[in-house]
Amino acid sequence: MRAKRQLDVFDTAAFLAKNAVFTLGDLRRALGGGRGRRAALERVKYYLKRGKLKPVSRGVYATVPGGAKAATFKPDRFVVAAAVRPDAVFSHHSALELLGAAHSDWNVCSAFTEKRHAPIEVGGVKHLFLQDPPGLRKGNLRHLGARRTTREGKTLWTTGPERTLLDGFRQPRLVGGLTELVESARGFGVLDLDLLKTLLAAYDQKILYAAVGWFLEMTRRQFSVPERFLDGLEKKRPRSPHYLPRGRRRGGILAPRWNLVLPEEIVRGREPDEA
Repeated sequence: MRAKRQLDVFDTAAFLAKNAVFTLGDLRRALGGGRGRRAALERVKYYLKRGKLKPVSRGVYATVPGGAKAATFKPDRFVVAAAVRPDAVFSHHSALELLGAAHSDWNVCSAFTEKRHAPIEVGGVKHLFLQDPPGLRKGNLRHLGARRTTREGKTLWTTGPERTLLDGFRQPRLVGGLTELVESARGFGVLDLDLLKTLLAAYDQKILYAAVGWFLEMTRRQFSVPERFLDGLEKKRPRSPHYLPRGRRRGGILAPRWNLVLPEEIVRGREPDEA
């Protein structure tokens, strides 16, 4: 009874309503005063037993909506990942989803973080926490080409169209394949060519210059790409033909201007937009 009275002092309903997913630390700060970890743990155990909370990772819990069952409830993947790693910058297919450009559903949620974190699985979704790209680990560059978005009242970071395009070409498997990337990227409203140039310099990979060059040549009218911009990318292409995705060693069609061998399915029927 005493424990119940102590719990009632705190407005749990208000806290849960504002926090779809939270950490033990979040709860400790909300409790305030001199209450420590033990008090927060007691409160979590109390609501876990009543099916009001669902554990999603060590020290991370999801609030179960009224009428839902904890065993079958699937919390929002993005809010879960941001609670596990507050420094998360969502990437690859997850970025396409947050940008409203994805062409298919995906059971993997990817985010860049400053340090590696073991994958977790929640509600059938695998969460991958990837270390920031090498070119963005120095200085204050990890948010270069990223933007803020809101999800269930939480402010999240996601890579924008330009960086998502580069990351997709860099790791096609994490974006659902090249076909998904190309079709989704064609749905971007605009592309900031100056930002693309800055990102390409930071990543400093010739194959990315070639891949982005090929894509912009295909969509030059849509994204208003001047020939001089394509010429600048062409100068940075690999000297010999490279396969994309990397590791592929046969088949495909050569895009001679870019020394890039691409899968037939993303090349057939595609002619460069007219200038």
